[in-house]
Formats: sequence, C-alpha cells, structure tokens
Amino acid sequence: MGRSYTHLTLEARCQMAYLHTTGHSIRQIAATLDRAPSTVARELKRNAARPQGYHPGYADQQARARRWQGSKLARDPDLRATVLARLQQGWSPQQVAGRLAQAPAQPGVSHETIYRFIYAQIARTKDYSWRHYLPQAKTKRGRRRRKRSSAARCITQRRPLTERPDEVATRQTPGHWEADLMLFRTYGQALLTLQERQSRLLLAARPPGKAAAPIAHAIATLLAPLPPTWRQTVTFDNGTEFARHHDLHALGLETFFCDTYSPWQKGGIENAIGRLRRTLPRKTDLATLSDERFTRLVQAYNNTPRKCLDYQTPAEVFRNHLLHFKCESTFRLHHRRRDQRGVDCHKPQVR
Repeated sequence: MGRSYTHLTLEARCQMAYLHTTGHSIRQIAATLDRAPSTVARELKRNAARPQGYHPGYADQQARARRWQGSKLARDPDLRATVLARLQQGWSPQQVAGRLAQAPAQPGVSHETIYRFIYAQIARTKDYSWRHYLPQAKTKRGRRRRKRSSAARCITQRRPLTERPDEVATRQTPGHWEADLMLFRTYGQALLTLQERQSRLLLAARPPGKAAAPIAHAIATLLAPLPPTWRQTVTFDNGTEFARHHDLHALGLETFFCDTYSPWQKGGIENAIGRLRRTLPRKTDLATLSDERFTRLVQAYNNTPRKCLDYQTPAEVFRNHLLHFKCESTFRLHHRRRDQRGVDCHKPQVR
C-alpha cells in the first residue's frame, strides 16, 4: 500500500480500543487508522491484558518495554571485555558462549548475540578490522572447490577406510589418529598435524619437506612415546607424502586411507587445520616462526574448550584418560607381583 512504517502512538491505541469495543471489524479499524489489517490484529493480540482485554495505556507500556535497547554486549562493558578478550585468543563465539554458560556467577550470552554484535560494529563504524574477532575473519561464508588428480593407486599397501575397525568411527576408544599436512605459500613449507579422534588432542611437527620418508619418521617420533593403547590406527588422505605409511607398522600402528576426493572422512583433522589457519594463514613464512611461538600455538589449541567435548579442552580430556589408563595399569601390575609371591590368583580384586 506504500505506507512508511511508524510505531503506534498512544492516541492511535486509544482510538483502536474505542473502535474495537464498539464492534468494528479489524479491517474497518485499519482503514480508519490508515494501517495494515495485520498491524491492528497483531497489536490487539500481542498487547492485550488478560483477561481484561485491550487497554491502550497497558498496551503502550508493553510496547515500550519490548522495544530493543541495544545489544547486551553494548550495554555491559565487563561482559563485552570478557568476550572480546577470549575472541582475541582464537576462541569461536560458540566456545565463548558455552564456557560462560558453565560459570553461573558470570552473565551469559549466546553465540548469535556475539555474531550480531560484531557485524553491527562493522556496519556502524565501517571498520573491517572487527571481522578478525571471528574464527575465519570472513565477510561472506562459502567454500571453494577444485578438482585434483588422486595418487591413491601409487601408494603401496594402501588399505581403504572400509577395512578400518568399526570402533574408530564411534570415538569411544582412544588411540585412533588422523593426519594431514598443513601447506603454506612458500614452496616446501608445511606443518605435519595429527589429531586423536576421542580427545581431539593435536600433535604437530615441522618436517623438513613433503618427502614421504621424513613425514613417516616425524609421525613415528610424535607417537612413539605414547602407550600402545594410545597409538592404534592412523587415517590419511591420498597424498604421496604418506606413501611410506607402512614404516609405521613397526610401532603396531594400522594405517588406513580415505576414499579419493573425500577429505570429510577425516573431518577432525580438517577442522583442526581450519582452526590453526586463524593464527597461521597460508601466507605465513614458517622461516620466521620460532619454535617457542609454534609450541605456544599448539598449546593454545589444546587448551581451548570444544563444544563436542562438553566445553572441556582437549588437554583436559587427554590428561584425564591417560591418568585413568596409568592408574589401571599400575593397579594390575601391583597385583601381578603379588601373584608371583604366592597370593591366591582367584581372590576377587576391587577396582
């Protein structure tokens, strides 16, 4: 109808109440007030006092109280400082909101509120540096796809994912890893990343290049110190850098490969690399990255709460499971020594 939107005034509500009580229809009231019938119907339904009915004074108070008064983060400077500080540490809005929800003494905020606040600041100030508070610092969401040839047929002793034990997919048992290379703009620069599927713990190394032998050696170096229970399988994509995967069989590791063009089958490590890209974009020159800062970045990842872990950190989950494993192993070893001294082996043992 070409009308410009304006809020209903108290005088309009008084006239609406009079017409409504005298039996006029919604369309008649709308024509008298020069409003849309939906506006009148919504006003009578939303702001009516039950069971008394529609009263203009009460309706005007309800409308004013409901009117948006700015973002919660704009109104609470302490909460805003806390949220922005954690976003600067690389936390996502969902991680910030989930962690705040676990602290009853602290006011909470939803991740959607955080996103709306950041985008509102960009729109209001035209300062695009606000986008760097967000995980991927993007103004538009989307993905880019490109086709590449697969080297799967060049990998000897390759076992497809269909042969991997079913228990790996459930993430209920530890010791199952996913591996991938994180590449950079400068030729030959790469980071080797491994993520444990149950705890989401990340291990990383700086190999001298993409050759298969050094990559296999780096993986063995990272996983060898762990107990055998914590190094059972590794899942790779079909890159030639993992062609020497069979060298890992000496550690008791079984190796498996995703289907061609299916990196989502090892989505955990793909997600981990995406998170690392926030602080290590592709344009980073690894020659300028010190070992100390590299260690800090991996530690920051492992000490960031994750929604999939009920907002615990990967380090906390890994530490708790590893301590539980050591306690069980020590207890069993203790009883084994007693058995060798002649103690009845069939005596019930409390665990």
